[in-house]
Amino acid sequence: MKCPHCLVDFHDDQTLWTISLATDAEGAWRLARRACPSCTRYIIHLETGRPLQGHPFEQGRQGVQMGVVSRTIMVWPRGITRSPVPIEVPPEIAQDYREACLVFGDSPKASGALSRRCLQNLLRQAGGVKPGDLSGEIQQVLDSGNLPTALADNIDAIRNIGNFAAHPNKSMSTGEIVQVEPDEAEWNLDVLESLFDYYFVQPARAKAKKDALNKKLADAGKPPVK
Repeated sequence: MKCPHCLVDFHDDQTLWTISLATDAEGAWRLARRACPSCTRYIIHLETGRPLQGHPFEQGRQGVQMGVVSRTIMVWPRGITRSPVPIEVPPEIAQDYREACLVFGDSPKASGALSRRCLQNLLRQAGGVKPGDLSGEIQQVLDSGNLPTALADNIDAIRNIGNFAAHPNKSMSTGEIVQVEPDEAEWNLDVLESLFDYYFVQPARAKAKKDALNKKLADAGKPPVK
């Protein structure tokens, strides 16, 4: 798993500690605590599922194991730590991204919906795509050949992992709440960060350097660079 505090990957069973809570109509409930080997902070999940056969599940029992975990809710931290949104990113796009990060621990599905909406708004504003469904808009960007190879591969992988073509709701633009795996939801956020840098940060830095150079040229009585 990736630590939601420091974003370093580690094996999620390295420091796993569990305690059983109760059993109800949903299944058996346990609290699972892990400690990141890198930053040493705790990651705590509430999990429900089916206990491992032959392992008692009395309330308060430590070290309980699950045969199948059907639902996981991240209790701590609330959301995942990400790099601050660059100031160059338009506010409406930045807001969707921040909310996608905030709800990730409670609902990867909701996070995925917000990040897909964020991606679509970004592609329309900065990528110059014609409005349609998200799958088609991603294809337009890929067909343009403007993206660096690594970034194009990542955005294409997001589309394929999401399987937009097989699930029409995932192709839509309005933040549909559809099934999504946590790794997929987190990868969406990774790709958005890369797109922020490509579409907003790098052009702003290039413009700032060009403006500074033109000022020096103007002070020296020379024509500006175009």
